[in-house]
Amino acid sequence: MAKGEAKPIAATTAKSGAKSRPLTRIQREKQDIILEAALDVFSMHGFRGSTIDQIAEVAGMSKPNLLYYFPRKEEIHRRLISALLVTWLAPLREMDAAGDPFPEIRSYIRRKLEMARDFPRESRLFANEMLQGAPRIIEMIEVDLKNLVDEKADVLLTWMDQGKIARTDPYHLIFSIWATTQHYADFDVQVRAVLGPARGGEGRFEDAARYLEHLFLYGLTPRQPVTVK
Repeated sequence: MAKGEAKPIAATTAKSGAKSRPLTRIQREKQDIILEAALDVFSMHGFRGSTIDQIAEVAGMSKPNLLYYFPRKEEIHRRLISALLVTWLAPLREMDAAGDPFPEIRSYIRRKLEMARDFPRESRLFANEMLQGAPRIIEMIEVDLKNLVDEKADVLLTWMDQGKIARTDPYHLIFSIWATTQHYADFDVQVRAVLGPARGGEGRFEDAARYLEHLFLYGLTPRQPVTVK
């Protein structure tokens, strides 16, 4: 698998039959092809602007053949977005409460930028869902995502109470890291156009990482209290 290529989202059971049965290798491959094609289409057109016909064309198969594996567009989208949330939450889950704050936050920024670099289609798929009000994943956001952010906000607050990082709002700190890192996926065309050929190549992600590390880590460095003589 090439660097930056998303891991195929394979199903484990067949659609038909009273009892589910394992998919054959050919069936898994067909579903992977459909899901890869759907990721291209959904990330470009959003859920509402995408059609089964578009997905079938990109997948290189007939519409009836596609519908054998996924009878509804909603089912394809749900499979993609559910797997995406697992991937999207992984970098934040890795923030270790027992670690040193600055290396942990630096690593989190780096992991988020790596996702912006390696999974731009997934990032646009997620952004499109958010712009539509997250109708298909709102429960996951209100439960899974919220619980994880609450947990990591408590970690950040503990580091603040220990005087290891400057006191600030932990939720808005997390939001800010999301916004600044995901910008390099969702607005990649703009970033490359503004930077130009000299700076708009692959090195732009390393430049972004160094800048964002300085921005956040300098801002989180505890300040010595000013003594009045």
